[in-house]
Amino acid sequence: MTSTESAAKPSKLPPFDATDPLGIDDLLGPDDLAIRDTVRTWATDRVLPHIAEWYEKGELPGVRELARELGALGALGMSLDGYGCAGASAVQYGLACLELEAADSGIRSLVSVQGSLAMYAIHRFGSEEQKQRWLPGMAAGEIIGCFGLTEPDHGSDPAGMRTYAKRDGEDWVLTGRKMWITNGSVAGVAIVWAQTDEGDEGRGIRGFVVPTDTPGFSAPEIHHKWSLRASVTSELVMDGVRLPADAVLPDAKGLRGPLSCLSHARYGIVWGAMGAARASFESALDYARTREQFGRPIGGFQLTQAKLADMAVELHKGILLAHHLGRRMDAGRLRPEQVSFGKLNNVREAIEICRTSRTILGANGISLEYPVMRHATNLESVLTYEGTVEMHQLVLGKALTGLDAFR
Repeated sequence: MTSTESAAKPSKLPPFDATDPLGIDDLLGPDDLAIRDTVRTWATDRVLPHIAEWYEKGELPGVRELARELGALGALGMSLDGYGCAGASAVQYGLACLELEAADSGIRSLVSVQGSLAMYAIHRFGSEEQKQRWLPGMAAGEIIGCFGLTEPDHGSDPAGMRTYAKRDGEDWVLTGRKMWITNGSVAGVAIVWAQTDEGDEGRGIRGFVVPTDTPGFSAPEIHHKWSLRASVTSELVMDGVRLPADAVLPDAKGLRGPLSCLSHARYGIVWGAMGAARASFESALDYARTREQFGRPIGGFQLTQAKLADMAVELHKGILLAHHLGRRMDAGRLRPEQVSFGKLNNVREAIEICRTSRTILGANGISLEYPVMRHATNLESVLTYEGTVEMHQLVLGKALTGLDAFR
């Protein structure tokens, strides 16, 4: 055999892996795999044995302890550098989000709001004094943060926010309300966005670092949710909250500040949604292999196999998309429109995977003995927060046509 013939001979193919049918793990290095496996092990040991009970009761007990454990893992502010943060790659942060949301969307939301919203805002737009004061404790999970942008009457249109900060001598006085705020009732610090009279064009939006023990600040918890039940969700109420001049984020002026934070958080959702989808798909696959009807496992019927095949295609396409966007972020080339592309596709497909998985499980699909219905209801919130389907469609529509259809 010549050397040319030897080179042309195909090597022995690895066996087909139902958990990684496209061989996506080949894109990961040893450090990537170690981080993914560490987070997966923590979620399996610490969250999965309890999450159905937490969800059923509508509570997240021991949230402060969970935050400290996540801090010890390096999962809080994971992709930020310095100040006790892990300095991980965007792909590694994404892998962590996927594994956390495979346990529950509420756990990933805790991490996402802490790191990609509250910590990111301070890290990117804060003064050195603000960074030194807050970030090390937040990275360790000793201080929990929240992010106040959405209001009762202003969600998709943050420019219309009514929360207002006015000057009173050297101080700022903050008044207003924020709604649907993850971590709000347990936070030690809140990043609150408000209208001001500053700016070249009159009123300008600024961000404020607000210690939650400041007089006039309160954060009543929101109850009676049918989604993200194992998550702390709150209203923020600012009634004449007096803040010193150095409470403002110096490098955030206008909507650019909060929107850049949202883009960072949306990136984590691109990965996280695939975690919820994976957990649901794996539950349906295991069920189809063992559940017998008409004398054999239902996985042996053509209609069931068609569902499983379609779900696997969309699941692993979504994971590939998340990887691609992560590599672009690591290269400094990820655009906000591309994040919208990922969030729109992956959350939408994740919900469909959950719904199809439920049909395979039949009546058992509505039971908390299985994760499918819990993930499906959680994803209804994920579909809305950090930009609704319609908002991301309009972001992409504007990018594609050059025409602004928002107003």
